[in-house]
Amino acid sequence: MSNTQSKYLARISLHKKQVRLTRGLLLILFLALWEISARLELIDSFIFSSPSLILSCLASMAMDGSLFYHTGVTVMETLLSFLLVVSISLGTALLLWSNRTLFEILEPFLVMLNSLPKSALAPILIVWLGNRMRTIVTAAVSVALFGAILTLYTGFFHTDPDKIKLIYSLGGTKKDVLTKVLLPSSVPLIISNMKVNVGLCLVGVIIGEFLSSKAGLGYLIIYSSQVFQMTLMVTSISVLCLVSVILYQIIALLEKKIL
Repeated sequence: MSNTQSKYLARISLHKKQVRLTRGLLLILFLALWEISARLELIDSFIFSSPSLILSCLASMAMDGSLFYHTGVTVMETLLSFLLVVSISLGTALLLWSNRTLFEILEPFLVMLNSLPKSALAPILIVWLGNRMRTIVTAAVSVALFGAILTLYTGFFHTDPDKIKLIYSLGGTKKDVLTKVLLPSSVPLIISNMKVNVGLCLVGVIIGEFLSSKAGLGYLIIYSSQVFQMTLMVTSISVLCLVSVILYQIIALLEKKIL
């Protein structure tokens, strides 16, 4: 490695460290200002809570096991809906890619369903499916599915046409195009779509838990708002933020390993 390359890599490493340090300092500054404002009564700690109250609430929930129970329910529902979205969207996008006419027929319906506010579907899903976990999973799937299908199909449709022509000119079939060109070149697109979908599935799960659940972080948020336990509500939201970051980082790590 040349001296110039070493200096370049050192600059990249230094930049990453500076970014991580700045993120940490901003978070610490925000929490410190929040705690100080609550202690000096610049803000009402009953309404806005404080980091120390949140930590105390977390410790209490960890002791009685409710933290792990409700978080586990939400994570399980999110992962189940995420797996359904990935498998169904990928299969449907491949089907539409293989049959252009079918896509032209279904496109307006997919666009309409993708644009429809999914919170409007939640009440009718409760009537159709009952107050069960499958209602929450269905709501979460509906949030991410149609956008994922459209995104994947668009990426598949714009695959390098020269490579496809080369496969056909060498006597290849549509299956060869799929396995040797389309899927390998679409791996970054698929993973990028997964990173978006895991967050959307979590949003859908919370929407479902708001309306139809007896457990989960969404249930805790609604329950605590109804009984005005604001610290419990902010604690649940904080745990939800942490869960979303962890899920996103897992997909990002998968992306790094594959690419």
